[in-house]
Amino acid sequence: MKKSVTIIILLFIVISFGGAMYYLYAKNAEDPITYKTATPSKQNIIKKTMATGSILPLEEVLIKPNISGVIEEVYVEGGDYVKSGDLLCKIKVVPNLTALNNAKNTIEEVKINLDDQLRNLERQKALFSKGVISKVDLERAQVSYNQSKQSYNAANKRYDIVKTGTTRGFGNAANTLIRATVSGMVLEVPVEVGNQVIESNNFNEGTTIATIADVDKMIFEGKVDESEVGKIKENLPLQITIGALENVVFDAVLDYIAPKGKKENGAIQFEIKGTMKKQDSVFIRAGLSANASIILAKADSVLAIKEALVQFDAKTKKPFVEIEVGDQEFERKDIELGISDGIYVAVKSGVKSGDKIKVWNAIENDKNKN
Repeated sequence: MKKSVTIIILLFIVISFGGAMYYLYAKNAEDPITYKTATPSKQNIIKKTMATGSILPLEEVLIKPNISGVIEEVYVEGGDYVKSGDLLCKIKVVPNLTALNNAKNTIEEVKINLDDQLRNLERQKALFSKGVISKVDLERAQVSYNQSKQSYNAANKRYDIVKTGTTRGFGNAANTLIRATVSGMVLEVPVEVGNQVIESNNFNEGTTIATIADVDKMIFEGKVDESEVGKIKENLPLQITIGALENVVFDAVLDYIAPKGKKENGAIQFEIKGTMKKQDSVFIRAGLSANASIILAKADSVLAIKEALVQFDAKTKKPFVEIEVGDQEFERKDIELGISDGIYVAVKSGVKSGDKIKVWNAIENDKNKN
C-alpha cells in the first residue's frame, strides 16, 4: 500500500515538472513583443468648442401698414434692393360703414353752421354800411364765418380719408401708399394682391407687408450647452461654416452671451451671437444653418505629440512618456503639457524634436496572432 502511494506521488512530481519545463520552453520560443515609436512634430493646435445656429441679419425691419384694407398693387419682391422712402405697395381702403356715416353726418352739421354764419355775415355787412354797427362787430362776424368754412373743409377731408385713405394735398403722406422705412434688401413679401391687411396700432401688431434688412451686416445666432458656456467669453474669435457653402470659412467675433439659459429637450441652452466680417466675394442668404467653432486657445508651430502617447502616473497623476534609449529599450521622461485639440497636445518640456516615443499598444507577430 505504501509502495503504491509513493509511486503515485513520484509520477505526479515527474508530470508536474515536465509540464513546467514545457511551459517555459514554449514561452522562450515566442517571438519578443515589439513596440512602435512616434516622434514629436510641429503642429498648429486650436482648442475650440462648437455651437449650432443660423445666419441672420443684424437689423431686420418689418414694414406694417397704418391703415386696414386690401392689397391693390405690390411693387417689390424678395431680393430687391430698396432705399428709405421707396414705394412697396398700395392699399385699397375698405371703409368702415359706421365711421363713414359719422363723417358724412359731421359734414352736414358743419354745413348748416356754415350757412348760418354766411347769413350772419351778410346781415352784419348791411348794418355796417348803414353805420348801425362798428367795424369790430363786422370783423367778428367775418372770423366766425372763416372758422365755420375751415371746419367744413376739414370735415370733407376727414370723410375722404375714411372712404379712400387719403385726400387732396397729402401726396406721398397718403396712408394707402406703403413705403420703406429703411434701406436694404427685401427679404420677404408675405402678401399678395387681394390680401386683406390690418393696421398696426396699440392693440394689434398689424400685418407684415415686407421684411427689409441690410445683408452686408450679418450675424451668427446659435446656442451652446451649459457644460460649455463656462469656457467661453465675449470677444473670442469664431470660425463659421455654413452647410450650403462648402469649403468656405467666415471669421466672426463673439459679442453676446445670454445671461439666462433656456431648457430645451432636457438640457439648458444659452444663446450666443457673433458679428461676421463682410466678404464681398460670397453672398450669404439669411436663415442658412451654420456651425460656429469658438476658439478658446490657439498655438502656432509648437512641438506636439499625439495624446495617445501620453501616460499618467498612478499616484501623482503627472504626465510622462517613454523614450527609446536603445533597441526596444525605453526610459521614462516626465513632461509638461500645453493646450490640446483632442488629437495633438503641445509639449512645453520633457521631450525634443527627434525623440522616439513608445506607442502603448504592443504589436505582436502575425504568427503569434494566428
